[in-house]
Amino acid sequence: MQIHFLTAAPARPPRARVRVANQDALPADLPAVVREGAAAARFTAKPAQSHEAFVESDGRVERLLLVGLGETGAAGRMGSIERAGAVVSIRFLTSGEAAVLVDLGGSGLSPVETAAFLLGLRLRAWRHDAYRTKLPDEQKVTLKDVFVLGAPEGAEAEWARESALCEGVEFTRRLVTEPGNVLYPESFVAAVQERVAGTGLEVRVLDDAEMRALGMGALLGVAQGSVRPARILAMVWNGGAAGAKPFAFVGKGVTFDTGGISLKPGAGMEDMKWDMGGAGAVAGAMLALALRKAKAHVVGICGLVENMPDGGAQRPGDVVTSMSGQTIEVINTDAEGRLVLADVLTWTQKEFQPAGIVDLATLTGAMMMALGSEYAGIFANDEPLAEALLAAGKASGDKLWRFPLGTAYDKLIDSPIADMKNMGARTAGAITAAQFIQRFIEKGTPWAHLDIAGVVWADKAGATWDKGATGYGVRLLDRYVRDALEQPERP
Repeated sequence: MQIHFLTAAPARPPRARVRVANQDALPADLPAVVREGAAAARFTAKPAQSHEAFVESDGRVERLLLVGLGETGAAGRMGSIERAGAVVSIRFLTSGEAAVLVDLGGSGLSPVETAAFLLGLRLRAWRHDAYRTKLPDEQKVTLKDVFVLGAPEGAEAEWARESALCEGVEFTRRLVTEPGNVLYPESFVAAVQERVAGTGLEVRVLDDAEMRALGMGALLGVAQGSVRPARILAMVWNGGAAGAKPFAFVGKGVTFDTGGISLKPGAGMEDMKWDMGGAGAVAGAMLALALRKAKAHVVGICGLVENMPDGGAQRPGDVVTSMSGQTIEVINTDAEGRLVLADVLTWTQKEFQPAGIVDLATLTGAMMMALGSEYAGIFANDEPLAEALLAAGKASGDKLWRFPLGTAYDKLIDSPIADMKNMGARTAGAITAAQFIQRFIEKGTPWAHLDIAGVVWADKAGATWDKGATGYGVRLLDRYVRDALEQPERP
């Protein structure tokens, strides 16, 4: 979908037009039939409320959609504006209309609010129909162009930044949606290399031999049951001050997770294609930062493996040696994400000496049981980092809820034959997983672990996404960079 800004009304506008309204304040120039029809339908411009009418103009019938923005100055106003934009896509994406004119005249939207409206519109329009060959015509996407009239001065510049964010979210959704036979470690790397070409991102890749030479026994132990070789993908964005330490985003990228020898139940296993959601979020965030030329030094690292149960797979009870030198007793081969992160985090710290680290992982079913699909969990060893991420989550809509860390939980992952085991008791599963990961964070390094297991995939449509991949994490990381790592020129 393309979004175009107009300075004057076109001679022959699209047949579909959108008008936006603040609560209880309809545009003054609405035709009487539309105004009376809206009143009869009890349209009061509440957030994301809509009313569609058909009117005659210049000898043809036009579709007019009224969309509510909610109350001016209300709490959560930006979210309401995003949802209003999303309504436009919901109503017109498969409507048969190829173009829509969004008339913002008289809306009072600021440049930032205008960009938020368009962000919601575009994010809600994303679809992945590559493998659907027999869609009925009424389900096919028809909307190609959105023309914006009456936008305030500065809105187009604001949209340029939000458009880059959309590109990142859409890329993450694509990666998360692809099936395991299409997306695996090598093809993940290829997809990223192709997408970021020309953006200024520096891409580095470690193969099996290089990881073996570095002593990454934890990550390679997970990968050894698959015919697909593992990879580590590093993306470097040098947008900050010369010589400044980078901040690191690290993503778990298990491109398909059968559970290994500790095989998962067959029902629902197809969902495990999205067990690379953390790596997908990191890749999308790095793309967004590069496209908008973020003034920060950031590295994005993805640990990419496939967890399969062939004759070479690691067994429950095996002991592996991580790159850090710490040994791990593998109690359950389905607790594999923390093994991947252990080595990736060690390599990230040794290679980049980051100023801080945020890792993202679809790590535990326990987190899904605790928070469902509303929040991701956050664990952190640094209060300023935790507070900044919580604030970024609230501002971006990628919400976080904080969980504790503590030495009392460490005893649950102590092993009688190794330095630790990769799984504790059934209780406090998300916390013991975070405690495990923390053992690979060097002293003095600010770190936060985000368990995003419940939020990367949705079984029902949300405010700005359809059923399927949500793109969770991209907006969160981008907002954190804007607010904590960059020095923005505007509030």
